Amino acid sequence: MANIKKTFTKEAHQKMLEQLDYLKTVREREVADKLKEARSFGDLSENAEYDAAKDEQAAVAAEIDKIESMLSNAIILDETELSDDEVNVGSTVVLKDISDGSVETYKIGSSTESDPDNGIISDESPIGRAALHTKVGDVFDVNTPMGIIEFEVVEITR
Repeated sequence: MANIKKTFTKEAHQKMLEQLDYLKTVREREVADKLKEARSFGDLSENAEYDAAKDEQAAVAAEIDKIESMLSNAIILDETELSDDEVNVGSTVVLKDISDGSVETYKIGSSTESDPDNGIISDESPIGRAALHTKVGDVFDVNTPMGIIEFEVVEITR
């Protein structure tokens, strides 16, 4: 599988670094302690605690590998270089639903910082992907489970 470069805001990159540090300094130690305790119970062939700790160890290692891979292929966005002329990762965009005139504001973030409840949508989400590289006044369609929604870009800020 080819490594794909992904763009991250500085905040998303920092969160990933913090998560990696937590996994390596706290979670690995916690799992090692669980394994040590489970080994003390004796026969490992029928030791459910040992099996659970080994599974947890594998999950933590997989998450560390995933984050390290993402970090090694990360492109860190310098938001000061972004133009307000076009929607990019890191942009805040005001969109008007053409059908009902409702207006929504979204920050376009990377997939790791997506938080729709707080107005941050991923650049990989249907709206985020469709909004990328549009300009104020542009109209674009988004295919959603509820059907096609047409949006107009009202404003773009950093």
